[in-house]
Amino acid sequence: MILLPTGSDLEQVFPIVEIFHSIQGEGHNTGMSSVFIRFGRCNLRCPWCDTEFDEWEDMTLGRIIDEVSKFDCDRIILTGGEPALQDLPTLCGALRGIGYYISIETNGTVALPSGIIDWICVSPKDQEYPDVAIRQRTGDELKVVNLGQDLSMYDDLKGGFDHLYLQPCYDEGQSVEWNGLNFHDTFEQVRSRPDWRLSLQSHKWMCVE
Repeated sequence: MILLPTGSDLEQVFPIVEIFHSIQGEGHNTGMSSVFIRFGRCNLRCPWCDTEFDEWEDMTLGRIIDEVSKFDCDRIILTGGEPALQDLPTLCGALRGIGYYISIETNGTVALPSGIIDWICVSPKDQEYPDVAIRQRTGDELKVVNLGQDLSMYDDLKGGFDHLYLQPCYDEGQSVEWNGLNFHDTFEQVRSRPDWRLSLQSHKWMCVE
């Protein structure tokens, strides 16, 4: 029997940018129907980021549950912003308790509580922030955004993950030529390194959220 959370937990507030139903567009689970919970706030400011994480609506856990239950989908992806800044034990405990499979996409700068998330994808941004420590060093998927950095910088990190993905950065602030060269460099990097696989943002190609 599935029991809904009760009491004060349902009144706990989270900063929500949006909740929507789409497909996972990148990485290992590309193509899977998923409900995205996008949080406000982030501890990094990557120049290529396309998320308005500084604007959000304070939403209670009870309302979050109401919103995700509108969709015929039992897979939830926590993203941001930086979802690891939130009270994940309360949130994930409630959502898993009513039958949801929980994935997270995190920059890895905050260590995650153990045993509360079903799929962990770490996308480190130390190619942009070399002085920022990666504290979440294990998970299911390591998804690196390629800016032309030397991939040997991940040699000490990649052993903690089952799947390694390299994804070309598409930066709207750069020229068409820069983006094209970066896509080709990503292709060449993956072709010469069989332990890495290519990830593409297929949802953007399809013009869906």
